[in-house]
Amino acid sequence: MLDSLLKEQSKFNWDAFYSERERPVPFFVNAPDENLVHYFKNNLLSSAGKILELGCGPGRNAIYFAKQGFEVDAVDLSKEALQWGSERAKEQNVCIHFMYKNIFELEIIDSDYDVIYDSGCFHHIAPHRRIDYVSLIQRALKPGGYFGLTCFVENGPLGGSDISDWEVYRQRSLKGGLGYTPEKLETIFKDLQVIEIRKMKDIEQPNECFGSSGLWTALFQKKNVN
Repeated sequence: MLDSLLKEQSKFNWDAFYSERERPVPFFVNAPDENLVHYFKNNLLSSAGKILELGCGPGRNAIYFAKQGFEVDAVDLSKEALQWGSERAKEQNVCIHFMYKNIFELEIIDSDYDVIYDSGCFHHIAPHRRIDYVSLIQRALKPGGYFGLTCFVENGPLGGSDISDWEVYRQRSLKGGLGYTPEKLETIFKDLQVIEIRKMKDIEQPNECFGSSGLWTALFQKKNVN
């Protein structure tokens, strides 16, 4: 019911958004997040394994994971974004399993992934769906596995609405995406161990990686079960 309440008020079309590839959208660049590159260079993440990317868009981070030796499952709700990502992957000669699906309808095998990564999906998740989102992370990750996240800074330069959860439903809108603070992220993902939470670094383009201080970057680890 709440999904329908918000969906009916949303006029945003992700396929139309991604179909205009020449638009000056910061994250349209074909370069991975700077924090993701940092994780590998500093051995916070090790190469190889299986990774699930939630809201992969045109595949820039999925491609980077594939180049690090990962088996990559990448999901998005935009056919246009997935087509673009498939073209990019083919150009760079990497294999990625792109999936057109709602993340809450994924058929997940328990403890199947070494890493789950989300760059820009979570801040479009409605408050009533957070419990499902956290459950997905906990179920899909292997014990000791890692969850990486980038999301809007509250009232940041890229957006990041500071409205309350109640206001989301009263106004029937996420206002383009919800903003977060480190404290809110730690509370929501309280059952995961915090490795790092910081603002993303600003990276001037063109560059080998993408970065904007309007986003938080966070890396968590699923606790091993004794």
